[in-house]
Amino acid sequence: MPRYVALVHKEADGCYGVSFPDLPGVITGGDTFDEAMEEAADVLQFAAEGWINPDGSTGFKPPSTIEQLRNDPEFLEDAKDAVIAFVEFPADAPAAE
Repeated sequence: MPRYVALVHKEADGCYGVSFPDLPGVITGGDTFDEAMEEAADVLQFAAEGWINPDGSTGFKPPSTIEQLRNDPEFLEDAKDAVIAFVEFPADAPAAE
């Protein structure tokens, strides 16, 4: 099951913001870290419903690996002071046993 890298930032007001380096514009947040992570799974489901890639294709491209992202200067800048988390997609798929 694909897992997308999420950057979680604690905001000045105490809330947590979540963004996805592989999915520009897909953001969410929550009052607590746990709530933000729950919202992150939900926002992936919602965004996937109408996702259109720059080339006109639909659906999310496979996620980048953390190794690939570490070679991206923009990711390194965005990841400063962030917690890096992984969010499974689709979130409602059964867990592997």
